[in-house]
Amino acid sequence: MNINFEYKDVSASPRLEGLASEKINKLEAKYDFMVACDIYFKREKTSSDNTGRICEIRINVPGTTIFAQANNSKFESALAKASSEVQVQLQKKKDKMQTY
Repeated sequence: MNINFEYKDVSASPRLEGLASEKINKLEAKYDFMVACDIYFKREKTSSDNTGRICEIRINVPGTTIFAQANNSKFESALAKASSEVQVQLQKKKDKMQTY
């Protein structure tokens, strides 16, 4: 599966890409129907110190697109939250796909 990274107002980080790839590869091992994945890292100016670092994950699966977004003070925390939200959606999709 191909993982695309995009950065907005943030410099590219091999460490973030490695962490994100590791999380997505774990998901792919469990949910083999994933086709492609796009991960966006964005920085926004906010009045709060607890927000401003945004991670968006978009995963293409047969029939639909799964999307999650998290906003936190650190990209690592935002990535962890978004990946856990995506995992819940993937599990729901897998349950619907199973034949009885």
